[in-house]
Amino acid sequence: MVPLQELLWFVSVLAVAGAVAGFLAGMFGIGGGAILVPVLYQAFTLLDTADSVRMHLSVGTSLAVIVPTSISSFRAHYKRKAPDLALLKSWIIPVPLGVIAASVIAAWVSGSVLRIIFAVIAVLVGLRMIFNRESWRLGTDLPKNPLRAICGFFIGLLSALMGVGGGVLNNTFMTTFGRTVHQAVATSSGVGMLISLPGLVGYLWAGWGNTDLPIYSTGYVNWIAVVLTIPITLFMAPLGAAAAHGLKSRQLETAFGVFMLIVAGRFIWSIV
Repeated sequence: MVPLQELLWFVSVLAVAGAVAGFLAGMFGIGGGAILVPVLYQAFTLLDTADSVRMHLSVGTSLAVIVPTSISSFRAHYKRKAPDLALLKSWIIPVPLGVIAASVIAAWVSGSVLRIIFAVIAVLVGLRMIFNRESWRLGTDLPKNPLRAICGFFIGLLSALMGVGGGVLNNTFMTTFGRTVHQAVATSSGVGMLISLPGLVGYLWAGWGNTDLPIYSTGYVNWIAVVLTIPITLFMAPLGAAAAHGLKSRQLETAFGVFMLIVAGRFIWSIV
């Protein structure tokens, strides 16, 4: 039986995480996972969740929350006709395939490996966004297939291993090939749908039957956290999208980079 005081603290942490994650989902097109995963990890620690499943549970629960959040964020950006719909259509198959591969990997690797993956990618992306230069561009337009499909596969793979909605990597991919950060952010909200839906199913499968999971968990998804977090993220996502369109491109890039370094620092600290 979980003590009432710890349960109330758990709920409070999730409420704050949901508000921040929802706002960032709209602002950065990241689905909120980059903030939800580290916060959920700490929250599950409060409930003495087994270390062997804590990171997996954080990632899987984050993907479940991202499903409605990414849909809400995409609708807000779609009304402004901002997403690259052609890119999204070309990734309908490659991105989910990457997510499926990530689910298989997650069923076998340890929580420490998932934390290392999260931290390394977050550092690289954060530094790239902060010190972004025109000379770092690889082209003036997105690559054609098969390279485009390959990129989509790895964006799906790595994002699902991190428990994020794809914006972390897709923002970098699109801006590297000459697209504006505003269009990248808007398109990333659509990529979040391609990642979170198969990711939810995959993590349910990967953790099915694990006896170390806390109450009200199915596979690597904790439904208490999902139910508490979703309403708040849905409310905050449109506000974040509106804020994104009020910032200059360089301001948005720098803010995104700083945010990623902060998240990476939290996980590096937990590993050390």
